[in-house]
Amino acid sequence: MVFAFFVYLMNRRNFIRGSAAFSALGLVNQNMKAEDPMPYAYKQTVKIKPDRLRPGDTIGLIAPGFLLSEKQLETSVNNLRQLGFHPFYTSRISGKYGYFSGTDKERSADLNEMFANPEIKGIISAGGGYGSSRILDMIDYELIKNNPKVLMGFSDVTALLNAVNQQTGMIVFHGPVARTIHRSYNTLQFKNIIVEPIDNYLIESKDDDLKQSEKDPVYDRYTIFPGKTSGALAGGNLSLVSSLCGTKYQLDSRGKILFLEDIDEEPYRIDRMLTQLICSGVLQHAAGVVFGILKGCNKADIYKSCSLKQVIMDRIQPLQIPSVYGLSFGHNINNCTLPIGAIVELNADRKILKLKEKAVI
Repeated sequence: MVFAFFVYLMNRRNFIRGSAAFSALGLVNQNMKAEDPMPYAYKQTVKIKPDRLRPGDTIGLIAPGFLLSEKQLETSVNNLRQLGFHPFYTSRISGKYGYFSGTDKERSADLNEMFANPEIKGIISAGGGYGSSRILDMIDYELIKNNPKVLMGFSDVTALLNAVNQQTGMIVFHGPVARTIHRSYNTLQFKNIIVEPIDNYLIESKDDDLKQSEKDPVYDRYTIFPGKTSGALAGGNLSLVSSLCGTKYQLDSRGKILFLEDIDEEPYRIDRMLTQLICSGVLQHAAGVVFGILKGCNKADIYKSCSLKQVIMDRIQPLQIPSVYGLSFGHNINNCTLPIGAIVELNADRKILKLKEKAVI
């Protein structure tokens, strides 16, 4: 009996000591409920900003996921040249291993070597697909931290971007791949954020997207829950963000503006992925939520399905944090550049994002 009481006292003392340690490290959100799931003590990192890109810089092209066709590679090279950059790539980018552009070892080596090469000033993915999550454990994060460079892509590259940001503290960029960077809106946003950065830059969505809502409600732009908030950006493709739950690369959303987008997923699948983010605590800890245009995600027969808007309102509105749907990013013709790790201000009432700091130096 005495021994049992002694064990109880020791356990209690260790619990109190551990709780105090977590509070001291800033790992406990004061607004968290005791039952909120939070399985990981995320790595605390110092923010690192890469150098801005300049005309004439050499840009490394990578394919961390699906294999590329010769036409896709040619388009990527030509687009970068038209923007005034010198594209560089290794023979690995044309590799083939099943549906990948080479083995995991080859694709991760390509990325690591791009960061190690002092001649390369920025790195842009040529495509997406699937495969970035397979190489996360093979990336040299210390190398990246010591050689910060612009890293940009979207879709499957979501896994790579958020892992690099969380492991190194370096700001990375969710934006067009090299094959789609040539479109006028995409080029403008890329230049205003990465090439000639503007202070307090208002990231304006394209009105052309909103006009399409008359034909397809997936292009609608609306407030989910009103209010203003600010925080660092995190997120990307919903499928990839949800797939990272339960891994050491799960998104640290605490106090951040979480942005999400996807393509060709039925409403029930969007529901399932958002529910996973709720159950894992990712959504509850965010300061705000921003959706892009979820192209192809609104089932036509609403009599046999919830609409996309119903799902989003049902899952997000009860969180009571500023949130908005329909901004111009993701799998859309108009895909703005969003710097993961940079501070933004979200005005859900006006449905706008403002970048509060330059993302490059």
